[in-house]
Amino acid sequence: MSPRAVLSAAWLPVLFLALAALPFVPDKQVGLYAQQLTPIFILALLALGLNVVVGYTGLLHLGIAAFFGIGAYTVGILTVQTFPFQLAFPVAVLVGVLASAALGVATTAPTLRLRGDYLALVTMGFGLIIVFVIRNLDAITEGTRGLNPVTPKLLPGVDDPDLRPIRPANLGWGRYWYDYPYFYLLCLGLLALTNVLLRNLERSRLGRAWVALREDELAASCMGLNPARLKLTAIALGAAIAGLAGGLYAVAQQTTGGPEAYDFNRSMITLCCVILGGLGNRPGVLLGVFLLVGYDMVLTPVLDTYVQKREFQELFPAWMQGKQYLKVSGWRLFIFGAALIVMMRFRPSGLLPAARTKHELG
Repeated sequence: MSPRAVLSAAWLPVLFLALAALPFVPDKQVGLYAQQLTPIFILALLALGLNVVVGYTGLLHLGIAAFFGIGAYTVGILTVQTFPFQLAFPVAVLVGVLASAALGVATTAPTLRLRGDYLALVTMGFGLIIVFVIRNLDAITEGTRGLNPVTPKLLPGVDDPDLRPIRPANLGWGRYWYDYPYFYLLCLGLLALTNVLLRNLERSRLGRAWVALREDELAASCMGLNPARLKLTAIALGAAIAGLAGGLYAVAQQTTGGPEAYDFNRSMITLCCVILGGLGNRPGVLLGVFLLVGYDMVLTPVLDTYVQKREFQELFPAWMQGKQYLKVSGWRLFIFGAALIVMMRFRPSGLLPAARTKHELG
């Protein structure tokens, strides 16, 4: 195996190991930055779920955030004190995953004959319906306030112990299992496990059938493949991964949040991550998430803090100092849009495209 091939195969496992080691670095500043990576891991899971649908099978789905919300609210309903269920985290997440997969199949089955723009419009409409239901079903979802606190038990019938006596000193570790770094490591582990499972799936008979369906549905059908079954399987798996991400998101935030967390913007940002990284390529999708979402969640606050300093403000005329347009966060969507335009112009296949996509798009 050539050195380039070894590097290509090894960089992602090395990255996961490095991220797993971050909580053990005896530096509180490193810990503060590492805590901000947990939601990035969760959104990376969401992007991998969308990549199953868009990247592997070529189905343009614009409602992935709906399954994200279903997973989050299922975990919230099954664990908060408001309702009588109060299930443990693994059980609640499993129910959320199954509910997301089932709803994905139920909403896709009537639209199997649709393709391209028509399918995209249907999935977008489904996402809008879910947001509408979350906002208006106050008796269950608490409307725009969301369900909280979402702090489930880790194991059924077992009270969560106070972890302070066993945690290392001066590392900023939390008190319960859903605090940093325990939940950080759980999300990272689930992301790594999902990545491995999808890698094996790509090389399986089902993965090759998905690729055949993406390249030419008619030819795949003539070769004996069942396009309807393949589409439903892809939607079910993608929705299940999105539901898992949603359940983790609710626990990470300790609230489901409002419906705006699961709206069309969430679906579009996730799709942008998949396109930026490279359709159909897992490492590319992860890179796209870390660049776009990492910039938004980690780098933007740091830059905003810097530009508010007096020495930076004094570089501008007095009438410009303190204005909103000097904040990097105010240019967030502009920067996202500009990055996508540049990518589509100079590298339409993404930063790390799949081999077939790179050959077709350059």
